[in-house]
Amino acid sequence: MAEFMTGLKRTNYCGDLRLSDEGKEVTVCGWVQRCRDLGQLIFIDLRDRTGVVQLAFNDTTDKEIFDKAFSCRSEFVLAAKGVVCERSSKNTEIPTGEIEILVNDLRVLSKAQTPPFEIVDETSTNEELRLKYRYLDLRRRPLQNNIMMRSKIAKTARDYFAENGFIEIETPMMIKSTPEGARDYLVPSRIHNGKFYALPQSPQIYKQLLMVSGFDRYIQLARCFRDEDLRADRQPEFTQIDMELSFVDVEDILEINEGLFKRIFKEVLGKELKTPFERMTYKEAMENYGSDKPDIRFDMKIQDISDLVKDCGFGVFTGAIENGGSVRAIVAKNASSVYTRKEIDKLTEYAKGIGAKGLAYVRWVDEPNASFKKFMTDEELNAIYERLGAEKGDVILIVADKTSTVLSTLGALRLTVAKRLDIIPDEFKFLWIVDFPFFEYDDESGEWLAMHHPFTMPKEDCLQYLDTDPSKVIAKAFDLTLNGIELSSGSMRITDPELQEKMFRALKLTDEEIEAKFGFLVEAYKYGAPPHGGMGIGLDRIAMLLCKADSLRDVTAFPKVQNASELMSSCPAPVDKESLDVLGIEIKEQ
Repeated sequence: MAEFMTGLKRTNYCGDLRLSDEGKEVTVCGWVQRCRDLGQLIFIDLRDRTGVVQLAFNDTTDKEIFDKAFSCRSEFVLAAKGVVCERSSKNTEIPTGEIEILVNDLRVLSKAQTPPFEIVDETSTNEELRLKYRYLDLRRRPLQNNIMMRSKIAKTARDYFAENGFIEIETPMMIKSTPEGARDYLVPSRIHNGKFYALPQSPQIYKQLLMVSGFDRYIQLARCFRDEDLRADRQPEFTQIDMELSFVDVEDILEINEGLFKRIFKEVLGKELKTPFERMTYKEAMENYGSDKPDIRFDMKIQDISDLVKDCGFGVFTGAIENGGSVRAIVAKNASSVYTRKEIDKLTEYAKGIGAKGLAYVRWVDEPNASFKKFMTDEELNAIYERLGAEKGDVILIVADKTSTVLSTLGALRLTVAKRLDIIPDEFKFLWIVDFPFFEYDDESGEWLAMHHPFTMPKEDCLQYLDTDPSKVIAKAFDLTLNGIELSSGSMRITDPELQEKMFRALKLTDEEIEAKFGFLVEAYKYGAPPHGGMGIGLDRIAMLLCKADSLRDVTAFPKVQNASELMSSCPAPVDKESLDVLGIEIKEQ
């Protein structure tokens, strides 16, 4: 039977005690990490969220307490009262390793079955089992540290924005479905039968309305939901540090956010961050790195060699150029010993798997060995090597196709090769991506679509191209990336009703669609809207990067897996027919 804590009150956390506390009587509470029975002595390592402390029991001191300690097992919950003493055998591996608590009162608050896996810092237990028993997995030190760091990041952000005049305002969780790039999670209405709420992909429209309302500076740690395919840096539900500012322009928003990250890095990691962050246009990022979120911690830029091979005898190269594409390359320095012919074949299959038709290469061991050597002259080959700065020991990877495929393939290969060569420094490199195209062409529909959202402000000098050449319209939009991961996306917003109408027309939206989806926002703008802009920062992604975690699951208390299910509670789950009938919903088998 469990014992109550009558007469006992926790005075200290386990991991906070030090040799300076010697002689103090303390009460600690926690879980049994390990028991060691040495005959007349028993030692119990007691664990809480701050760390571990050693409890000591001697059968000559108090036989009843000694016997109680003897009955304890892994994961029992204990309260222990005793005197802090210096350990005779010190443990330099833990902060509390110089002391122990000589226990004079012990309560077993809860007994525990043998857990399905051992609760230790480093574990080989498969993730599926750990997620099924997530409440046990969360007892492990690395995960507890991650969750506590995430909490510290959130608090730091709140404090920073409060100091800078922001007002924290909650926006609704059940909203009208509006297009924002991903599928909505829908919530059926019982009262309004046949109609649905949507869970917000972001508070975008509401925060713009708050600017119209005159709140000037808004902040919210907003829960957001997107029904999209998952990966390591995505969850179907996530938290966004969401903000909007009035009477500002792009520079003001970038500056306030650089200040935020300076504060976070100083208070959470104890690191000084240099600002301003580096900036790069979208065009530069795509052409040099094949990505709008490039990892700039290492070089290996993409280089265009189309002009050197447009008249060569290799049909793969010339054909790509004749069809409006290009031929581009990356150079992996000192990689020839790692990338054997067999390894390059694997890279070729990888390139094909992400859209390329193939991969040409040069492997330079003693002399350059090009996969396309027989189709080109020595002069043509030497011109390529000179342009690329290639030399003995290097590997050149070349893709020829339509330019979008070439860039995306080489961008992905660049990251894969850098990881394989282990040349990515362990550091933090922030980068602003600016001057995004307003429109992107959709091959399937043959239409120009908004790259961000339809309320994004175009640059004033691009407005002349709205009707004639959408490809030349540049948006006042910006992304913040860190080590190749997008942390945030933001923009200045359109506030002129006439310009907003023109943008809707450019996106081929009808009057009915505009009214149905955005009517209330368009109406609000008729009553005086201040110039404003904002952005949303992924709190989960910041935590993942600062914790150096491999996945968002490592910084989320109860995460979903790749198929958007939660293994611990078996969610999502069926509901009974009565509940569906009330909502007027019938399940159609697929």
